[in-house]
Amino acid sequence: MRLTIRLDFDARRQLGHGKVRLLELIDAHGSISSAARAMGMSYRKAWLLSDEVNRMFAEPAFATRLGGKGGGQAQLTPFGRELVSLYRRIEADTQARFGQEIQALEAALATDQGEAEASRDAL
Repeated sequence: MRLTIRLDFDARRQLGHGKVRLLELIDAHGSISSAARAMGMSYRKAWLLSDEVNRMFAEPAFATRLGGKGGGQAQLTPFGRELVSLYRRIEADTQARFGQEIQALEAALATDQGEAEASRDAL
């Protein structure tokens, strides 16, 4: 079991595990295309998601620099690093605060889908 958090700021602006992971990989690899490959997604999708994050906040989360034959570069801004840090702290704090409740829900899961369906059919 893993806890993931999605923050819905409004109907058009959401921040969740996938976008934050993409930012982390942009930071680690220094490029959107390398981060996209590491996540198994197309460059276009990675660009659209990362650009969405950049437009979501008053400050950009990352900056790009056009490249020559070696390609372009991307790096997180100080705000981008803070954004990742804040999101990861929210995850960790939520896990710490609600860990027992989450474990209780996990313990109540059916061992397989067939068991859950049979239980419902008995009602």
